[in-house]
Amino acid sequence: MSADTGLGGGDPSRDEGAAGRDTPRKRLLRWVAVQAAVVAAAVHLLWAWPRLGSPPDARPYLFVAGSALAVAVAVATLRAGEYRRLYALGAGTLGTFLGGFLAWHGTGAAAALAAEPLAVVAVIVEVVGFAAYLALFRLAPPTSVVVERREADGAEGEPEADEGTP
Repeated sequence: MSADTGLGGGDPSRDEGAAGRDTPRKRLLRWVAVQAAVVAAAVHLLWAWPRLGSPPDARPYLFVAGSALAVAVAVATLRAGEYRRLYALGAGTLGTFLGGFLAWHGTGAAAALAAEPLAVVAVIVEVVGFAAYLALFRLAPPTSVVVERREADGAEGEPEADEGTP
């Protein structure tokens, strides 16, 4: 067991993960991930909004739903604890946008990027956000550790109940 962290093992990311949510590296990564998710959502909404009336194309509706999910994950990233599942959801959402673009355009993805400036912005922020969420996932402790910390913090601040009080 490591004497300074109590986590054991030689993995430095686990030792740093024990340092808490507000280390400078984690704050920077959270800021980058949130900004990338919000910009990706905005770009997808800018593309989708004028096309919502075209029934044969399902992409605008999927983009609106995906954008809402990306913004919800970004807000949760700022407000919630450092949950690995949340970071995996953020990386998965941005990765799905990126994978969907590549799947939709196939071999013509490079030509589609050249023809659509919004697509260039979207791909860049999706790659950056995906990398930031993966780094946060790697640095975060397991979810069970975070839950135990929250329960311990909550128990310390609560006054003890009297035995006669229900």
